[in-house]
Amino acid sequence: MIRRPILLIIALGAAAIALSGCASVAGGPVGNTAVPQPAREVEIERYLGRWYEMARYEAGFQRGCEAVTADYSRRDDGTIRVVNSCRAGSVDGALRTSEGRARLVRDSNGAKLKVSFFGPFWGDYWVLDRADDYSWSIVGEPSGRFLWLLSRTPHPEPVVRAAIEARAAALGYDLSQLRPTLHPS
Repeated sequence: MIRRPILLIIALGAAAIALSGCASVAGGPVGNTAVPQPAREVEIERYLGRWYEMARYEAGFQRGCEAVTADYSRRDDGTIRVVNSCRAGSVDGALRTSEGRARLVRDSNGAKLKVSFFGPFWGDYWVLDRADDYSWSIVGEPSGRFLWLLSRTPHPEPVVRAAIEARAAALGYDLSQLRPTLHPS
């Protein structure tokens, strides 16, 4: 019979190995060595609210997701409530949600956050650029493996979408890796 402390040690060891694999990825967008830094300050109160995902680098935890939204609001403890939602398989698929919390990184002008969706594990969430009026944002993290293009509307105008994609390319991201996100008409 295996005792609980041994199971806990095994589970923690497996988690540490998995996370160390994430940490060992070279910095910067895939194929790049430079890590893009946030371009400007983010006023978190203006960033709060609903965002619609326009496109992303595909990640296992989002595979098959359509109609993706992220809702940010203040929590009583001063952190930020994060609720990510998507429809599994199609814009009419089953609703999946995940709730987490985020905290601002000190001395980052509000542009870098740490986000946690489970336990004591925190990941980077960097607002690399945004519109002056907070109508769109480009979100990534230091490894360059994750990228999200977000808008305040599910269907931004084509000229706006093109400008956001051009900015992501200027930051060093490979647009051929973007997976567009479908939203209901």
